[in-house]
Amino acid sequence: MGLFTPVAVKFGSYAWAPKLLPQIVWFDKRLQAVTRKRYCFVDLAGLPSMELTVPGRKSGVLRSTNLLTVPDGPEWLIAGSFFGDPRPPAWAANLRATETVEIRFKRQPYTVRWRELEGEEREQAWRHMNRTWPNFDKYAERIDRTIPVFRLTPV
Repeated sequence: MGLFTPVAVKFGSYAWAPKLLPQIVWFDKRLQAVTRKRYCFVDLAGLPSMELTVPGRKSGVLRSTNLLTVPDGPEWLIAGSFFGDPRPPAWAANLRATETVEIRFKRQPYTVRWRELEGEEREQAWRHMNRTWPNFDKYAERIDRTIPVFRLTPV
């Protein structure tokens, strides 16, 4: 956790925060360009992040997204929360359409397989993820969809 983590957690807890997604994405892209991809918005918040690169399910074009991640041993957990937006993130549908994807974690590239978690396994992972980002529970309360949780395992 970093100096700005409490500020990020507080900001992320507001119900109006998803409305700022376009501005956050704009800022994040500029920050990455200036720092040559060394830092992203999540890094500034002092939280663990990864860059997920997945081909578009229709276009096949590679798309990269920076995500909050929760390391879990040699694996990573990610949630398709989209900052509590009622719409699911596009990357989740793209992920489901492929077997392996590329990630970059702590500047190291990895090829990973993914698995969407369900039932008790999802609940355990969800509790683990909430210790890093307690707003996941708030997001789930505010929206009607179930937030998917994915486990990424190095190939």
